[in-house]
Amino acid sequence: MRPPLRIPGITELPPSATGMRIGLFGGSFNPIHAGHLLVMEETLRRLELDALWVLVTPGNPLKDNARLPSLAERVRAARAAIRDPRIRVTGFEAAKGFAYTWQTVRFLTQSLPDRHFVWIMGADSLADFHRWERWRDIAAALPIAVYVRPGAGRRALASRAAATLDHAQIDEAFAPTLARRPAPAWVYLQGRQSALSSSRIRAERTP
Repeated sequence: MRPPLRIPGITELPPSATGMRIGLFGGSFNPIHAGHLLVMEETLRRLELDALWVLVTPGNPLKDNARLPSLAERVRAARAAIRDPRIRVTGFEAAKGFAYTWQTVRFLTQSLPDRHFVWIMGADSLADFHRWERWRDIAAALPIAVYVRPGAGRRALASRAAATLDHAQIDEAFAPTLARRPAPAWVYLQGRQSALSSSRIRAERTP
């Protein structure tokens, strides 16, 4: 656990209602870019979600966070970039002291059991999913939507996590049903792609 960090207007949980289908899209968003927005748009539409929560993490346990901008900066930048009112940006994980995705997933599914949550990730994340803390628990707690990323498709579909969860994959034609399916269940979504990445943008900005 991290020390809790509560910032008014930044770390509150978005409002929701019983029965809502809600996508959870987590990351550092350092910075947010058009590729992120494309994934949000496509998953909202193809999963037929009622809302999508962008979970801006205090820091990625698998990355060097030494030069990471403040949580408030990244939340505000993401909010400024998003126009769809169904998409809400929050840094609520910091207020709970969460360091890992499994903590976030456990909290949301237990405290809001009458919502239908779906975890959203890029194919590059699926390729490394087996490195996430308690990744099997995440897959057992809620459905997962994996969106194609340039150059990551083959590695993702040949990954340890994909092989382990092979029995739970559904055809993308049934993507609209994912949110209401019992876990484990996941779908691999093909579609429009963006070559942008946060690391590439940061590298181009560095003198």
